[in-house]
Amino acid sequence: MNTKYIDLIDQSFYFPQEEFKLEDNQLKFHDIDLMALVEQYGAPLKFSYLPKISENINRAKGWFADAVKKHNYKGSYNYCYCTKSSHFKHVLDEALKNDIHIETSSAFDINIVNKLKENGKITDETFVICNGFKRDQYIKNITNLINDGQKNCIPIIDNYEEINLLTEGIKGDFKIGIRIASEEEPKFEFYTSRLGIGYKNIVPFYEDQIKNNDQLELKMLHFFINTGIRDNAYYWNEMNKCLKVYIRLKKICPSLDSLNIGGGFPIKNSLAFDYDYAYMVDEIINQIKITCDEAEVPVPNIFTEFGSYTVGESGGAIYEVLYQKQQNDREKWNMINSSFITTLPDTWAISKRFIMLPVNRWDEEYERVLLGGLTCDSDDYYNSEQHSNAIYLPRYKKDKPLYIGFFNTGAYQETIGGYGGLQHCLIPQPKHILIDRDENGSLTTRIFNEQQKAEQLLKILGYEYN
Repeated sequence: MNTKYIDLIDQSFYFPQEEFKLEDNQLKFHDIDLMALVEQYGAPLKFSYLPKISENINRAKGWFADAVKKHNYKGSYNYCYCTKSSHFKHVLDEALKNDIHIETSSAFDINIVNKLKENGKITDETFVICNGFKRDQYIKNITNLINDGQKNCIPIIDNYEEINLLTEGIKGDFKIGIRIASEEEPKFEFYTSRLGIGYKNIVPFYEDQIKNNDQLELKMLHFFINTGIRDNAYYWNEMNKCLKVYIRLKKICPSLDSLNIGGGFPIKNSLAFDYDYAYMVDEIINQIKITCDEAEVPVPNIFTEFGSYTVGESGGAIYEVLYQKQQNDREKWNMINSSFITTLPDTWAISKRFIMLPVNRWDEEYERVLLGGLTCDSDDYYNSEQHSNAIYLPRYKKDKPLYIGFFNTGAYQETIGGYGGLQHCLIPQPKHILIDRDENGSLTTRIFNEQQKAEQLLKILGYEYN
């Protein structure tokens, strides 16, 4: 009878997979010995495997290059990293090794841009796409960046007042884009995105505020679907509407030469994950070319702003199962030595699921469990995974420690969780490890941040700690 955890995985999925394999009944992730990591640094811990960032960037650039060549597409492709997915220096340093550009969302992003320029990571030629609703400080920072010589800084106009605010401070001519307020899927509680300007209003807006303003050069139309790039009727319908606006604008605005299709590539959230990235890229390029050729307008340069796709699959978290509580005749709670609310907030806030696998004891019998965090909050739990809304793990044994890993957690979790700040119930933020490869391809590790201490939390709270 197949009762071991490895048997469950073997009969449920194709395994091993590109990034996951077993060695001595212990899990390896991108050849990282996870148990050795735990033995060296302890648990709980967070880690970032930096080479995965470059790998994903270059995969995407390759798919677009193939599609451009196949369809004899005359426009260029520009990969931008959406910084709000993870602002950390180690993430930007790795991403910017790959001849990419960046997209910003708020005022302090521009401070990061300035630091990157000081350190020679970007130049005045790097595209800096400035999205988001722009308050006074964001406007001021964009203004200073352009005045200081950032030639390819493109503020994306989000509302009807931003042009006047920008022209008041910018000394010479500058480039802009316009964001389309896309219509959302019927499941949303609203019909149109709060971001951008409606489809029907964009051409009148151009004619009223941009066309006769010699200081402005409209270069880009920005389009983003909240639910991501998916092969369904909704996505292709919104793309088609966007292209119609682009064509109308292009016919009256010769300077318009770029289409930004935003982000939206999914990341792997299950061992059963299946998404044909190359097909989607090919079809996007194909549809844009067909539509522009029929309208007899030049195809646009393509920009993307992949955030989660860039950094998500580089991250992971490892916890130890501390204790098992049998709460009734059929529910067993495995208590981890951290909190889901604080370390993986998307599991709590939007019921997001990550790949969850045990790190050790794969050759032992499994059982169905629920996972609970340490906070005294009823929502601090994780109760479903790829096995039909159930979690299966090797049986809890008090004398045999069990470690579990959550993988592809690298996007958003640290900033949403308030990295370095207060944590719910004052559960400390885990130690964070950076994993890289040296010039010989060997794995290296270093501590980015130690686990939070009581002194740090009490200082934030205003207490004198003695």
